[in-house]
Amino acid sequence: MSSGAGATARIWGWYGLAVLLTPLLLSRLGLSAQQTLAVGGFCVVLFGAILFWEYRLAFACFGTALLLATGLLDVAHLIEFAGLDIILFLIAMMTIVGFMEERFFFEYLIERLLEIVGPHPKRIMVVMMVMATVSAALVDEVTSILFMSTAMLNLLGRAAINPAPYILMLVLTTNIGSSATAVGNPVGVIIALRSGLTFLDFLRWAAPISIVCLAVTIPLCLQLFKKDIAALKGVLTGKRGEEHIEHVVLPTDARTARRGVRQSGWLFAGVVGGLVLHHPVEHWLHLPGNTMLLGVSLFGAGVALALSRHEARALVEKRVDWWTLAFFLLLFASVGTLKFTGVTSVLAQRLVELSGGSVPALTSLFGWSAWLLTSIMDNVLAVATFVPIVADVAKAGLNTFPLWWAMLMGGTLGGNATLIGSTANIVAVGLLERRKLGTITFRQWLRPGLIVAITTMVIANLLVLAQLHLMPRLAEAPAVSADPAHH
Repeated sequence: MSSGAGATARIWGWYGLAVLLTPLLLSRLGLSAQQTLAVGGFCVVLFGAILFWEYRLAFACFGTALLLATGLLDVAHLIEFAGLDIILFLIAMMTIVGFMEERFFFEYLIERLLEIVGPHPKRIMVVMMVMATVSAALVDEVTSILFMSTAMLNLLGRAAINPAPYILMLVLTTNIGSSATAVGNPVGVIIALRSGLTFLDFLRWAAPISIVCLAVTIPLCLQLFKKDIAALKGVLTGKRGEEHIEHVVLPTDARTARRGVRQSGWLFAGVVGGLVLHHPVEHWLHLPGNTMLLGVSLFGAGVALALSRHEARALVEKRVDWWTLAFFLLLFASVGTLKFTGVTSVLAQRLVELSGGSVPALTSLFGWSAWLLTSIMDNVLAVATFVPIVADVAKAGLNTFPLWWAMLMGGTLGGNATLIGSTANIVAVGLLERRKLGTITFRQWLRPGLIVAITTMVIANLLVLAQLHLMPRLAEAPAVSADPAHH
């Protein structure tokens, strides 16, 4: 047997053990046979995604099929659990951002800002890291890292310099920025739509914590990558090598370029303004909470499609990540089954017991558990696992308001710990590899990633705990899925 085949066999062996042993171990918490089987179906998806990332959608299909075949999930509840509101929101935002990308809005903005900053390595990296944070907060982490990485590579030009450290700095700050708002990360979208928290709630409770984390991360990055930043001086003063790095190509027709940038700017401002004000609009129109969070994004997507005219179909086909959305849909269905069969009720009871009924202890437990799971698997997987537990914790009479913020911080800041912790990480490394500019190995990522991830999570956890006395109680348990009693 070849070494490659042997390695594959070992991974399959670990997969089989994980899928079999995890349900058996969790059954010791007091799960019934039916609940243990539901955990097994979820583990088919979970460990398939961790160990065979490229085939995660296949494993999501296998796991969902198993749940359907065993009667633990039916078609009606699959539709209920699938999170179609979240899927539609992401489709709309991907369409809007794709429209802006095709009109080079982000590249144009970055080029203008870099002209203002001048040839100062530290200053430029600080500006780029701040921009990565802000853009992730306003749009989303994947879009942010795509256009920020492109801008960074454009800045490096033809320099014979390793782009990996600069891309890594941008990814670290992108993940931090993604925690600031409801739209910065799929995790934030899930929490907003499942908790009833508004965009303004995120600005009040999450954004200040993200700003403090950024203020600590920038000096850390300047120290960790001191030599790389110093090497940037030669690039900025025109002393370039021979290695080719692809540039951003702007349209040659200046009038067309200006019109596209102007359209994108107005659309961007309108959508962000609508998202910020969605809660007052809902109150004015007497609509259920978060109705206009989805409504504003869909309206913005409609405007983008109308302006695209005959290119509208291509925009949706190329710019919307249907692969990821299909995975999310099946993932949500499998997690919903855990709620439906009462697994999350048992886990919630054990977590409350472990915390002794203390809200500060439970908040820290939620935050660091989400952080740990995020560091070893995709953050959506991690947080989607915890979301149904919150409703069950609420039934125990404990305030769940701080738990949402602890999960948000754990699910976003934990993404910096390892190479596989966040979608933005994988996208950035893939961009380097596609352009044949090298890669970032798991080991290279680990030291700076862990330093930033642990430091920022400690800060975020302390800041959440410090504000517990200011936090309101949620009026009722979040409606995340069906009551297991109805099964």
